[in-house]
Amino acid sequence: MLRHAEPVMGTVVSFAVRDAPAAALRPAIAELHRLDALFSTYRPDSQLSRLARGELTVERCDPLVGEALAHCASVATETDGWFTARPAGRLDPSGWVKGWAVERASELLLAAGYPHHTVTGGGDVQARGQAAPGQPWRVGVADPARADALVAVLAGGGDFAVATSGNAERGAHIVDPRSGQPVHGALSVTVVGEGLARTDAYATAAYAMGAQRALDWLAGTAGYEALVVLPDGRRLGTPGLARHLAAP
Repeated sequence: MLRHAEPVMGTVVSFAVRDAPAAALRPAIAELHRLDALFSTYRPDSQLSRLARGELTVERCDPLVGEALAHCASVATETDGWFTARPAGRLDPSGWVKGWAVERASELLLAAGYPHHTVTGGGDVQARGQAAPGQPWRVGVADPARADALVAVLAGGGDFAVATSGNAERGAHIVDPRSGQPVHGALSVTVVGEGLARTDAYATAAYAMGAQRALDWLAGTAGYEALVVLPDGRRLGTPGLARHLAAP
């Protein structure tokens, strides 16, 4: 198993790839750094920072910038505004871009002939194929109340993505787009879907919604399931979550 950890986008993106030489990772790593240069909210020279300051228009940016903002607008519509590319009024599409970057890196590995791999960024995972012949990838969901503990282990029959939103590691950083205030409620919301970009964006929106609204919404959203951890320790899931649960 080829393993590599790449510091990029303010986090570490980790790769696990079956039957691959180290050189197989070069295009995927290059893509992550290219997206970081375009979308970083911390680099004043990124196209996103320049766009936010009014120094560029979307039309003068790399086409990927406009594509990302269009995806954000689509998810905002799908989530009835609970997802936004302008949290607290500031242009920041990171809720889409980070998952999208990981998914794009995975797609490059797939196109290069490496169908069995995981790419993990900030704890969110894009899994493809199998960990070993006949064995699915297993993804642990961290317990937001206890360090080094898991609340669940998830697996899929093939390609799947897992994303978790919450305040356990970074504090109250997710903003209610309707009130502009930090969200307090569930300890974490984990969403399982096929592609990490939308799965991650949905997890952010679901956390902002609150536990019951999120579960009701995701239960009616085809291809997505959720696990919610509440402050009192209860764990709630959508009806189809059980098919992703694996033995610890």
